[in-house]
Amino acid sequence: MAREAMSKLDAAWLRMEDPTNLMMINGFFQFAQPLDFARVKDTLAARLLPFKRFRQRVVESRLPMRPPYWETDPYFDIEAHLHRLALPAPADEQALKVLVNDMVSTPLDFSKPLWQIHIIDGYEGGSLLFCRLHHCIADGIALMSVMLSLCDDSPDAPWPEPEPVPARRRHSLLIRRLMQPAAAAFATTRKVTETLASQSLEILANPSRARELTLDAGAFAARLARLTLLLPDPKTLFKGKLGVSKRTAWSQPLPISEVKAIGRVMGGTINDVLLTAVTGALRRYLQAHEQEVDSIEIRAMVPVNLRPSKESICLGNQFGLVVLALPIRIDEPLERLLEVKRRMDDLKESPEALVGYTVLQAMGVVPAEVERLGVDFFAAKSSAVMTNVPGPRQPLYFGGHRIQKIMFWVPQSGRMGLGVSIFSYAGEVVLGVMTDAGLVPDPETIIACFHEEFVELRQLVDVLAEQQYQGDVPVVAASEPDRCHATTRAGQRCKNKAMAGSAYCHMHARKIR
Repeated sequence: MAREAMSKLDAAWLRMEDPTNLMMINGFFQFAQPLDFARVKDTLAARLLPFKRFRQRVVESRLPMRPPYWETDPYFDIEAHLHRLALPAPADEQALKVLVNDMVSTPLDFSKPLWQIHIIDGYEGGSLLFCRLHHCIADGIALMSVMLSLCDDSPDAPWPEPEPVPARRRHSLLIRRLMQPAAAAFATTRKVTETLASQSLEILANPSRARELTLDAGAFAARLARLTLLLPDPKTLFKGKLGVSKRTAWSQPLPISEVKAIGRVMGGTINDVLLTAVTGALRRYLQAHEQEVDSIEIRAMVPVNLRPSKESICLGNQFGLVVLALPIRIDEPLERLLEVKRRMDDLKESPEALVGYTVLQAMGVVPAEVERLGVDFFAAKSSAVMTNVPGPRQPLYFGGHRIQKIMFWVPQSGRMGLGVSIFSYAGEVVLGVMTDAGLVPDPETIIACFHEEFVELRQLVDVLAEQQYQGDVPVVAASEPDRCHATTRAGQRCKNKAMAGSAYCHMHARKIR
């Protein structure tokens, strides 16, 4: 039976699996109409199974210091991975959350390939395609590319015709024929997935930039020392002993155009705006639970995509990690956004992502007991995992039906109690939160706080725009964009720093509020 050694990074994510912290990426596609089970099955057979990882199981090596390996499952049956169920009455959002919470808290069967897809019928008169995929198969960028390869760019696409998986001894020509659907799937993906990569949390629009930065050995060593010497994160509701049960919540979609508009006025990117709102939401949540917020910051582990931008669909994990300190202590939204932007800009110009990548690779080759020590070491320095997977700008179709919403949740690697995921699709962006039920039993409250923060940012921008229209707020001098240097109606000279790309200095904006 053919075997393939698992990569160091994939092995690291496999060994992070813990009963209280499952290393699954969970998510769903939502449809307004019921899905046809037979068509879903044929679509998976034609477009998913050609990726061999979805027919392979994980086998641990019997030799010490050897990574696990992939082995073709001799008993593979797609029906063991595809299930259909009806959402219990009253089939509303609360019923869906209960079901989702149960699924994300239940481990996959390690005797089989590590994925499951569930068709959930009855939600708002339609269906959901709920996916559970283990992180050792691939990272979020690769898995989303695979899942999007199942989709079409129009509702009248033909019914997929799956080819039977060839027997092991059959001629290599049949093997090549088997891979043709995979090539076609990738072509479909490239056609329908014009992404917002430059506006995601990937930190580096050009991953090769990260590799260039590692050539500076001094900078690499400095960043490694920074990670090693970080003090433990402060004790908050987001840190503590984990249990098996998890809780999930998701936001209402936000128009990306509105997020962009806020960023233009405030001088930040889409990510700066969203991270500012998330940070404010966590501050509000802690305040509501009578926790100190005015002097604390908490850190988030942020995955950074290191794939070449034009690489074809290639499974496996190819990303590093950076540590972003969230300024919970800052109450004023504009000041908070400026600080978030400053820290993000610093990460962009550092080799920290490659440092994180190197550390993860090392953890994949040491004994499991040593890796657990490493996981605990870095988990103590962070409270959350925060990620963004960019999606297509245009609507997609699956099984002849338009996908109304796409949502996913990131696993809380390193035994952390909070995961925040951002996904953009068809001109909208959604926020997902997964928490440990014993630490944060109500992640929907964090989502509500996020919406409140976003509304406050939007209202502030409206005020700024009105003040500019009336001439009460000066425009930044074009010759000196880093300073306001403007004259108000009262004839006073402003010497405060302006926000990059903004027409106002942040001190003027604060006075307007």
